[in-house]
Amino acid sequence: MLQEMQLRNYSPGTISCYLSSLSLLSRFYNTSPDKINREQVKDYLHHRIKKGIYSTAFINQTISAYRLLQVNVLGRDWETIKIDRPRIDRSLPVILSQSEIKKILEVPTNIKHKAILMIAYSSGMRLNEIRHLKPKDIDAERMMIRVSNGKGNKARDTLLSSKTLSILRKYYKKHHPKKYLFEGSRPGYMLSLSMYRYIFHKSVKIAGVQKEVVFHSLRHSFATHLLEAGTNLAIIQKLLGHSSIKTTTVYLHLSKIDPSVVKSPIDML
Repeated sequence: MLQEMQLRNYSPGTISCYLSSLSLLSRFYNTSPDKINREQVKDYLHHRIKKGIYSTAFINQTISAYRLLQVNVLGRDWETIKIDRPRIDRSLPVILSQSEIKKILEVPTNIKHKAILMIAYSSGMRLNEIRHLKPKDIDAERMMIRVSNGKGNKARDTLLSSKTLSILRKYYKKHHPKKYLFEGSRPGYMLSLSMYRYIFHKSVKIAGVQKEVVFHSLRHSFATHLLEAGTNLAIIQKLLGHSSIKTTTVYLHLSKIDPSVVKSPIDML
């Protein structure tokens, strides 16, 4: 199964999640996953739901991993073992206001920490995309950032703000990263996920922001603030790297619209 996913160019994160999902399923029944049938998978997922140890993403992930094993590895007919997927919880993400963002960005005295937060908000990149950034991905001439390790292994360009570029130059001059733009204590190795989250949550706390936010909230805030500033939704979709415009439309529910600037179509007749 590992070989099959590698041949299909699945991301390391997806490979790890799928193998972990099947491993948990296999240990639950204490048997090889190729001997587990559809009803057993349903019973296993129902058990986790009853115990409250699940998420919609976990259930969908388990089903996807099981389908890959059955169809692409074992060559079995998926229609005979079809499992209906649960509906995804469509709760809206928490958005930071521009004044809250400003307070958070003003907190770090460490130039690396400040650069990380600034690039996250000003570009709308995902945490894992920032982790994989390399100095060569910063295109100062075009004022763009090349995202080579995007979700689904899709490359794209996103914004490089002049303020962020200024901080990045100061950071680079001081640290001279060897391979990745943001490295840990070992040169050539990317900064850990936990460190990124620590930097963000520490800054949020010191800034006095009371909202329940995560590092990804910077990406949500980037998109929402662009929409409020009048940026076309299709452009935001490309900057975020969304495959479908439907994913981007969530920000329509989050943006504040000033009725005074909206003109009724009848007044344009």
